[in-house]
Amino acid sequence: MSSPSAAATPVIEIRDLHKSYGQLEVIRGVDLVARRGHVVSLIGSSGSGKSTLLRCCNLLEDSQQGEILFEGEPVRWRGVGAERVPTDRAQVIRLRTNLSMVFQQFNLWSHMTVLQNVMEAPVHVLKRNPAEVEARARQLLAKVGIGDKADAWPAQLSGGQQQRAAIARALCMEPKALLLDEPTSALDPELQQEVVRVIKDLASEHRTMLLVTHDMRLAADVSDHVVFLHQGRIEEEGTPAEVFGSPRSERLRQFLSATQSN
Repeated sequence: MSSPSAAATPVIEIRDLHKSYGQLEVIRGVDLVARRGHVVSLIGSSGSGKSTLLRCCNLLEDSQQGEILFEGEPVRWRGVGAERVPTDRAQVIRLRTNLSMVFQQFNLWSHMTVLQNVMEAPVHVLKRNPAEVEARARQLLAKVGIGDKADAWPAQLSGGQQQRAAIARALCMEPKALLLDEPTSALDPELQQEVVRVIKDLASEHRTMLLVTHDMRLAADVSDHVVFLHQGRIEEEGTPAEVFGSPRSERLRQFLSATQSN
């Protein structure tokens, strides 16, 4: 059992993060905390920096300034500004294996069955026992509602089924947090609901999640904390009731009005 101080340490903490692509500053001094068992949703218009922030969390993108901490452990960097990169490759790998990412476009290996996709990283990256991983993978595929698709190829699945397979693959790493980048936006409305149900189930289990989404109803239903990004900065944040029920900034009111009219 973890100590109270360990439980109080955020799983993910970001302090004054900055990220640029050349002269274009995409993230402009963001602070963010994801506590154990909480769901934090990132909302905002296209180009606001949501997905970039998520990729910086997982060190898929290098930020130029600021701190990223995982369970209180800071990422170690060398260099400054555009030259800044993580200095400890082993640390990067360890952090990534604890922060499983689910992408918008599924990213399943087309030459592997669904079961093989789910098993690949735990067996070959974490070096876990294949028989134990297979049992866990089948359990997770059943959990997300596609237990009967274990031996199918990704091309034989609908988009919603592929995304649920991708979620099972992420869960099979037994991560400390899930990072979900627009997990429903590539899907037709009917298929979106299959994935939404899975995300709601995961939230009900008090899994730590950072969720980038354009689905305001999903964000309102599953989040403990909602962050509205505008032009690379946090314009407003709070509980779902605060952000969706009584927005303070004019920009957030405009954004919510536009999403409700679509």
